[in-house]
Amino acid sequence: MTPAERPDLARARRRQPGVAVPSPCVGVCRMDESTGLCAGCARTLDEIAGWSRLDDDGKLRVWQAIQTRWTPA
Repeated sequence: MTPAERPDLARARRRQPGVAVPSPCVGVCRMDESTGLCAGCARTLDEIAGWSRLDDDGKLRVWQAIQTRWTPA
């Protein structure tokens, strides 16, 4: 996935105006067995399943984790 295709909070906010903390889903819903992360949004199954129950702070923590996951070590 190129950097332009990766989940980005600013782009998600443009795609989902009026939502305080939009979903990082980019429509590529496939779990990578080697990482345990979605190949599209880099969330875990628990993060995906629990998204709708998280408050805004929890959602922002998931976004922060996503950005860390995409950053090369």
